[in-house]
Amino acid sequence: MSHAVSPMWAAIGVPPTKAPINVTTILSYILPPVLLYLIMAVLVITPQTRALRVALWPVIALLALRAAFSVDMALSSFERKFDNDLANPILMIVTRSLFWAFAKEPFVRHLRPVNSTPSTLLDALDLAFTFRGYGWDWSHGLYIPRETRPSNRTRFVIHAALSAAVHVFICGITHRAIRSFSPAGLSSISGGSIFDDTLPFHVRLLRSSIISIIGCFSVYAGLQMVYNSCTIIGVLLGQDPAQWPPGFESPWRSTSLAQFWGRRWHQWLRHIFLVQAGYPLSFIFGRVGLVIGAFLSSAVYHHVGLNSLDGTSEFWRMLVGFGMMAPGMFAEKIFTRLTGRKVCGLTGWVWTMTWLVLWGNFLIDGFVRAGLFRSGALIDGVPPVRKLVERLVMDFDTWLHAV
Repeated sequence: MSHAVSPMWAAIGVPPTKAPINVTTILSYILPPVLLYLIMAVLVITPQTRALRVALWPVIALLALRAAFSVDMALSSFERKFDNDLANPILMIVTRSLFWAFAKEPFVRHLRPVNSTPSTLLDALDLAFTFRGYGWDWSHGLYIPRETRPSNRTRFVIHAALSAAVHVFICGITHRAIRSFSPAGLSSISGGSIFDDTLPFHVRLLRSSIISIIGCFSVYAGLQMVYNSCTIIGVLLGQDPAQWPPGFESPWRSTSLAQFWGRRWHQWLRHIFLVQAGYPLSFIFGRVGLVIGAFLSSAVYHHVGLNSLDGTSEFWRMLVGFGMMAPGMFAEKIFTRLTGRKVCGLTGWVWTMTWLVLWGNFLIDGFVRAGLFRSGALIDGVPPVRKLVERLVMDFDTWLHAV
């Protein structure tokens, strides 16, 4: 992949064409910022290192950006771009190391494996890969779902494995279902849309909303599948099951937007979004700025990921989709102040799901237009299931067009 290289990028060694991922490029481009990131993790839990951390951060940022612009992780394969692009991992390294650089006091870890002894190295590794901050003093306001899985290590792993298998199936079914809606469009690299202009407005919105709901479950199942897999690996390598708390809490049961985004949806990127834009805007606009900044950062994050698939992806879809979550949450706050009652119950659930689906249309449409669902579904290797899903969805789509 070729790209224009400015004098600044050329000065730090960014080549005019991205180099394929191999041992040489890993050692030359990826390893340096990763090692410095781990060193920064050690420093931020060590007293009297702030000056060194502040001085080290620009070096990490430059080397991280150099890696992002220099290495083709996907080996030019479309199907591997979204999962292998370096842009978002690099953005996370730069953001987290920035927060660490200016921390006034060393971070303190409160949760360690049972019968383990404090270790600076192990604490630094945990900090580097614990995005939620579970068990650390810096993760203020973090909500962790109640644990319902077995406490026994063996049973815990079996439970996680079964959950992974179930979510693999759900992800495959929903992925194939989306591709079965007018597959010439929704399964293309780019240019497809969940909005069918040949349909009347109300039918078009119904169809796009159904696709959006399926798409949301596909995203949820995919994330849960990956988290279960990481959980299994971590526990088998000796980590305590308590270090892997649940990632979701039945988000479809949310009775308010605040509950959905603050408790039931995953919180893995919560702190990243707060550092990138939530905290900066809160200094100017208070709580309102915190909420707006977090969703703005989320829009940027998801756009960067989609841009790795399709360089023509338009930012406004992510901006509208995530950005409209903030006014919805403000409306809930105003309702509570005016009535003295929280948004909850059946009415709250209807409100929450309606708002999420309405603006989720823009998000899923952006995903589809970028070709996120172009790759094969996990159930494609099971022809009977694939054919059943395709037939049901295509018959339903035909019925919608006949209404």
